[in-house]
Amino acid sequence: MAGAISALFLLDMKGRCLISRDYRGDVSAQQVEKFFTKHLEKEDDLESDGPICHENGVNYMFIQHKNIYLMAASKQNSNAASLLFFLHRVVDVFKHYFEELEEESLRDNFVVVYELLDEMMDFGYPQYTEAKILSEFIKTDAYRMEVNQHPPMAVTNAVSWRSEGVYHKNNEVYLDVVEHVNLLVNSNGQLIRSEVNGALKMRAYLSGMPECKLGLNDKVLLEAQGRPTKGKSIDLDDIKFHQCVRLARFENDRTISFIPPDGSFDLMTYRLSTQVKPLIWVEAQVERHSRSRVEMSVKARSQFKERSTATNVEIELPVPSDAMSPIIRTSMGYATYAPERDAVVWKIKSFPGNKDYMLRAEFRLPSVISEDTPPDRKAPIRVKFEIPYFTVSGIQVRYLKIIEKSGYQALPWVRYITMAGEYELRLI
Repeated sequence: MAGAISALFLLDMKGRCLISRDYRGDVSAQQVEKFFTKHLEKEDDLESDGPICHENGVNYMFIQHKNIYLMAASKQNSNAASLLFFLHRVVDVFKHYFEELEEESLRDNFVVVYELLDEMMDFGYPQYTEAKILSEFIKTDAYRMEVNQHPPMAVTNAVSWRSEGVYHKNNEVYLDVVEHVNLLVNSNGQLIRSEVNGALKMRAYLSGMPECKLGLNDKVLLEAQGRPTKGKSIDLDDIKFHQCVRLARFENDRTISFIPPDGSFDLMTYRLSTQVKPLIWVEAQVERHSRSRVEMSVKARSQFKERSTATNVEIELPVPSDAMSPIIRTSMGYATYAPERDAVVWKIKSFPGNKDYMLRAEFRLPSVISEDTPPDRKAPIRVKFEIPYFTVSGIQVRYLKIIEKSGYQALPWVRYITMAGEYELRLI
């Protein structure tokens, strides 16, 4: 249990209370304004002391969004992390209703704000924070609000993220396994940092209240079942699940069991910090001929199997800021000089595995150098790409079962894709 809060306050940048909702009557708006104004005067950056403060028997927890501070005040020993998370959920709900959350939108829609705060919290305890569910009985049209007197099914259901009675003509599930590779290589070719951030992104268009079970090539599970794991399993680290996943079931037998929300959501995210072999390797040689000319020779090599192909490859090569009159030749794709980025941008639409491509560029430099001319930048080579039907981690969806009491059949679609995240290779 997060613990109850006494009141919730929405403040402007000067600490003045715009809107407040008192749930327990033991913390006043005057107390909060006095506390907040004192801290604003004491420190220009309010969050330098952290988002949690204690004064005169009251715990204050706050976050900032644009020109608004959202603050929860409590006299109880509450779970601060849960209440800070709740404040972020309040921001998400307000943005769903008002497009943008700022002082003006609060003043224009204060009636709706009070209705939302009443539904999202009861006697200081967080309740419903799903915007889709709240939208079913708190409806807005410009400055007018219509309230359905009958609460939605989800309010009386244990599954707060999904309403009963959902119907789709075609029952379909799309599961995208997306991995972003973050990589940093120094000028000596040594790998300084590598990690993979992955997500299982699901789009569920299913009728009723379906039970879904997902199986992965999880090493812990396969070993527990006595199955061979060599080359076929992965160690999942830093896993985070959507709230619909039954965590107790996963801890018990590693089964991912859930009733999905309707529409798009991230079922699971994970991170692998194991060393990753660079998928696209770029070597660059830069030769300066006095101060009049620069020659660049670049070799790009794909270091994955031939059956895979990288698409939409973009390699950004830094050049001197005063370079001019470029002459660029490539063995594949095309390259352009982008003076606004001080770079040559090399684009290759399709880059099969185990291939090498070359780029050669020549630039003229001004013969006269000003004393104010800044030194050459030490920007890295940046690479972007996508590799469909491929994952770095080797994660695989072994099965995705969908069971619903009406007995309909739903065919799941699973896709894999690897993308470049912060992918940089230093020249110097």
